[in-house]
Amino acid sequence: MSPNFILGYTDTETVKLDFDDVTFKTVLYWARRAMSWFSLGGFLILKSSDRCYHVVFNHEVDWTHNMKIVAWVALLSKNEGLRRYLLMQCIKESSTLRLSPKGEKPFPRIVYHEGEEDDQIMAFLRFQRQIKNIVRKLDHMDATSILSVYLERSST
Repeated sequence: MSPNFILGYTDTETVKLDFDDVTFKTVLYWARRAMSWFSLGGFLILKSSDRCYHVVFNHEVDWTHNMKIVAWVALLSKNEGLRRYLLMQCIKESSTLRLSPKGEKPFPRIVYHEGEEDDQIMAFLRFQRQIKNIVRKLDHMDATSILSVYLERSST
């Protein structure tokens, strides 16, 4: 049974970018530029699907600074997908990146990293591993097993 839900990583203090319809080279350029300009310490680039990438930065920031950075990259890069991402994150007052498969799209996978990975990136990677384990376990369970686990946990 394949799960029909999407799991993601949401918080307010990790700077995250979601680029659509771009080359890896473009994402790398903007990740390096943002890291340098805003002193973000390091970054990961994940490929989420064909010509779509996520970027996660290492240093913790407050929500206002987070959205300032995302807006800066969105406006200067002129990437429409990133502009839409910025607007949606501002509306819900937290930012999210997908970690699980979505339809035909696989798990986002790390394709590049640069700089420090000891703060927000470490927390992101830890959570990503947990999500992968959960989804893989669910893939191997049938509906009856899932229901019995749920009923067992809800009765305690």
